[in-house]
Amino acid sequence: MTGSLVGSMDVAQVVLYAFWLFFAGLIWYLRQEDRREGYPLEEDATGRYNKHPFLFVPPKKTFVLPHGQGTHAVPDFVRDTRTLSARRIAKAPGSPIEPVGNPLLAGVGPGSWAERAERPDMTAHGDARIVPLRVAEGFGIAEGQKDPRGLPVVGCDRRDAGIVTDVWVDRAEQLLRYYEVTLAEGGRSVLLPNNFVVFQTVRGRRQIFVHAITAAQFADVPATAAPETVTLREEDRIVAYFGAGLLYATRDRQEPLL
Repeated sequence: MTGSLVGSMDVAQVVLYAFWLFFAGLIWYLRQEDRREGYPLEEDATGRYNKHPFLFVPPKKTFVLPHGQGTHAVPDFVRDTRTLSARRIAKAPGSPIEPVGNPLLAGVGPGSWAERAERPDMTAHGDARIVPLRVAEGFGIAEGQKDPRGLPVVGCDRRDAGIVTDVWVDRAEQLLRYYEVTLAEGGRSVLLPNNFVVFQTVRGRRQIFVHAITAAQFADVPATAAPETVTLREEDRIVAYFGAGLLYATRDRQEPLL
């Protein structure tokens, strides 16, 4: 055994055990890191949760936010204390809930939204990322594409809701995000997400069809605080309103097919 580095040790077995230990540690680390937000989980029916989850929740880590927005340390154990505009249809854990009041504004189901920051999303240069075309210098409708401004907007009930007066562009991704719609009744302007839009030509008239909500329901679309910017939270609420309409806009959408 002269000159041997490992003697009678089974090197392959040692390497295998070392790999197992490393892999177990890696899994533990990753499972801790993915619990920086949204944990510890709370019981569905009672709302109780473990207030001292030291074993599975990682220690705080501080992140430096861009554009002089300070720092943010997570996990912060801040719970969502909003009043739920819904009621449970049964007491059993995991049972469904149904909205109370206006289902499009209840913030449950397909209309759920998160309490994101009340500030606009920013570009790498610190400018508001999503703005109307009227203030987006250097942006315009691509040559050869039809300008949607001036087109009527039609709800799922085939009634006119308003007219597109402007489009909002994403200056970072260089694409269209929202249509600014001036309503036929009341004259207020609301944002219509591009995801819920279908361009149609009906009897020779070009129009924008929105399957998500009726024409009358456009009146309750959440408004923006500023006329030329939209905050992260406002974006969530606007998209959630149209998302809720896919299930709650009409009564027949909530019923089973059979």
